[in-house]
Amino acid sequence: MVLLKVYLHICLLAFLMKTRRERIIELLERTEHPMTVQDLAEWLDIKNRSMLYEDLEHVAKSVQAQGKELLMRPASCGKCGYVFRHRNTPKKPTKCPKCHSQWILLPGYVIRVKE
Repeated sequence: MVLLKVYLHICLLAFLMKTRRERIIELLERTEHPMTVQDLAEWLDIKNRSMLYEDLEHVAKSVQAQGKELLMRPASCGKCGYVFRHRNTPKKPTKCPKCHSQWILLPGYVIRVKE
């Protein structure tokens, strides 16, 4: 039990010593389900979500050099279900072009090996 606690403490310290973008990459590589910017903000204890959108743009370029890619589950309208399929940037849309609702479900992100 003591060894497990020491191991977990070491893992936590190693995670915290990485840069913010390295931690984002690690989280998105290890997750089974796409994570939203809100999820990342909670995990990384970051208040400024716009900074995370900038980080995701950089992360997308960084992981390409490693033979990986940042996959994005598109945002969708919570009212009519419209899916924002043709967006290339990781930013959240402001309102639905179909019904003009502002109830937008956030896009989700995950990093996987390129196939």
